[in-house]
Amino acid sequence: MSQVFPAAHTDWMQADSLSPIFEAGPEPDWVKHWRAYYGIDFSAASAAVEQQLGSLDVGGYRLAVQLYRQRRTERGTCIVLHGYYDHMGLYGHLYGWLLEQGFNVLTCDLPGHGLSSGARASIGSFAEYQHVLKALHELVTPLRLSLPVHVIGQSTGAAIALELALNDWPQGLGQLVLLAPLVRPRAWRQSHLLYQGLKPFVQHIPRRRSLNSGDQQFIDFLQQDPLQAQVLPTAWVGALADWIPHIEQAGRSAVSPIIVQGDADRTVDWKHNLRVLEEKFTSPRVQILPGAQHHLVNELEHYRKQGFEFIGRYL
Repeated sequence: MSQVFPAAHTDWMQADSLSPIFEAGPEPDWVKHWRAYYGIDFSAASAAVEQQLGSLDVGGYRLAVQLYRQRRTERGTCIVLHGYYDHMGLYGHLYGWLLEQGFNVLTCDLPGHGLSSGARASIGSFAEYQHVLKALHELVTPLRLSLPVHVIGQSTGAAIALELALNDWPQGLGQLVLLAPLVRPRAWRQSHLLYQGLKPFVQHIPRRRSLNSGDQQFIDFLQQDPLQAQVLPTAWVGALADWIPHIEQAGRSAVSPIIVQGDADRTVDWKHNLRVLEEKFTSPRVQILPGAQHHLVNELEHYRKQGFEFIGRYL
């Protein structure tokens, strides 16, 4: 990731200026600065990869969608879903590893995040996230992406993926990979009570940042990342409050997910969450990383390596 923000390109954060992902037209000039800033220009690093940033309209949102396609041998395609407050620019370590393994990568900025439209860091209902995931999956055929298709989610991205698996995992989808999955956040009861008291009076509160990685360089980068939202909307907390009982009361699934979790995670209630997931899914394959914090795709290198090696056994 670059440490210098190109001030001359402060208008780059716009999905509206992108061509539809179905069209292979020229990209706006700002895209090269976006890729360079976040260190995700994989075509520049390898002639074996082609990349395309485009837009996709889903449920009233205009989403920014990034595709990395293998020019040579393909082992399949991985749909990657980022976490809350994140965006696809932050997931270069994961993209790079997947590309090295021979996979295509399809990802997007969720509504209200990154380059996509929508109120910052907000959502009306988690059902809207399901529309996004299903729309990404539906891109596989028209974009002629190879099978199998695996779904990898970090935190809220994992929540989106696991909900699909609990409701109706489409035939033809491959592995489900959950990184530090969200079911309940840490200290949820206190947070929910605070939400109930605040929601009649405020639409958002200032974001309270917490350490979620042992990689200090990543933490420092987040402090000056221009795509970071600075508020916590009460609408998003309300959507989460509606979603949690929906998931905790869901029936069992025949899917056997791959779960990677750090035991120093202070963002989600990981012990509770693993108990729920072990009840809901058939024979989940779980790796606990001692000392790892929440943002597993941007943890220290040895944690990332352990996690990726575990995932690689099953893809």
